[in-house]
Amino acid sequence: MDIQKAIRMAIETGEVLLGSNQALRSLNAGKSKMLVLASNVPASEALGMRKRAKMAGVPVLEYAGTSKELGSVCGKPYPISAMSIIRPGDSDILSAAQQ
Repeated sequence: MDIQKAIRMAIETGEVLLGSNQALRSLNAGKSKMLVLASNVPASEALGMRKRAKMAGVPVLEYAGTSKELGSVCGKPYPISAMSIIRPGDSDILSAAQQ
């Protein structure tokens, strides 16, 4: 599976929240179906987000690129360290990660 293509498809056809704060809110509200983290998220922040995702039973996808690269994949001119997949749309991204 091409993760970048799956992320773009989820953004275009589904519902995705961008940014750490929005991702945490969606996890806390029980709306998130998957958490995506960039490779360069600060360790303490990533640990807290992974822990919250595990408590919510939400799989975490570790994106191999940096936050700048994730931002680019999302079509944004700024870095994105985390994103929450609410609805995957036509994307098969939910099959890409394990809890």
